[in-house]
Amino acid sequence: MSKKLRLGIIGLGQQGSAYAEFITNGMVPNMTIGAICDVDPAKKDKASANYSDVPFFADYVEMLESGDVDAVVTCVPHYLHPEMAIHALNRDIHALVEKPAGVYTKQVRELNEVAAAKPHLSFGIIFNQRNNPLYKRLKEIVHSGEIGAIRRTNWIITKWWRPQGYYNSSAWRATWGGEGGGVLVNQAPHQLDLWQWICGAPKSVYAKVAYGFRRDIAVEDEVTALVDYGNGATGVFVTATHDLTGTDRFEILGDQGKIVVENSLTATVTRLIKPEREISEGLSPEEVSGLFSGGFDAAAMYTQETITFDSAWGSQHAGVLENFAANVIDGTPLLAPGSDGINGVRLANAIHLSSWTGREVPLDFDEEEYLAELNERIRSENLFPVRA
Repeated sequence: MSKKLRLGIIGLGQQGSAYAEFITNGMVPNMTIGAICDVDPAKKDKASANYSDVPFFADYVEMLESGDVDAVVTCVPHYLHPEMAIHALNRDIHALVEKPAGVYTKQVRELNEVAAAKPHLSFGIIFNQRNNPLYKRLKEIVHSGEIGAIRRTNWIITKWWRPQGYYNSSAWRATWGGEGGGVLVNQAPHQLDLWQWICGAPKSVYAKVAYGFRRDIAVEDEVTALVDYGNGATGVFVTATHDLTGTDRFEILGDQGKIVVENSLTATVTRLIKPEREISEGLSPEEVSGLFSGGFDAAAMYTQETITFDSAWGSQHAGVLENFAANVIDGTPLLAPGSDGINGVRLANAIHLSSWTGREVPLDFDEEEYLAELNERIRSENLFPVRA
């Protein structure tokens, strides 16, 4: 293969158009646009105007079989990601899926199994936040043990304000049958991924979720989830689409330090001089008394560092595309292996299932039970066919 990967873009909507622009503008030097596919006839005119030398297809299977592409990226509704990626892999074409990897774990697991049987092909997912230098550095800090064992995590991410008109813009949006959920599958998958990528996967979850709470929709627009990591460690995830001013605050408490992230831009990292339990047990009576009289110098027991990175718009996505092409061309390790996509889908499914059943749900929940509950809601909508 040449030193440039020919990418087929399936779906010339917001994301597909952005990727085409990144490639055309030279932000992905090891990639070219091999072909564009969209079922909307109007997109053909758009493609002709902006990418006149690029083949256009109305059928993605025809594009896969055209010989014009080495790889595809799936910029389509969530339910279609596994189906399209499987068709590509089965034709020995590399596959890059948009987030989320799918709507329910059963379909994503099938995709992962197909990809595992094709080890000579590259399979990635666009978790562009893994390319955010801030979160890459925080992962290094946590995994190196600098703040000790995790005791508690909290992420409030409510900066997803969406007005009613947004939901009214498409018939499939904010439906169980068309989109597969609300804020958990549309806006928050990056945070669900980063939360586990940095802190590890929980063992179980108990959730309180509101459906159509502040919007006229069937799916969730308000989520509060409590997860259990085992050994007493817990985490809380809060997200919503009706908070006009919004909050983005991520905290990781370890037994030897703490990380506080504000607005995904700045992190304050506190490192204790020794584990907190040792500090607690080593205080003298005078030092304990000083806690209540102003004579205790807590700042002498830790150091603090503020971390800030600049991340230009588009650079994270373009970096994922470039990394994917490099993986195909010379084996450069993937920033976001496609097989990781199931982790966020599993957690979102567990949150839904907990709220639907009113019980704490293990992360190894019964996939058929989840699918049955999902299909019950799809049938009630009577807009789209049930899923298998």
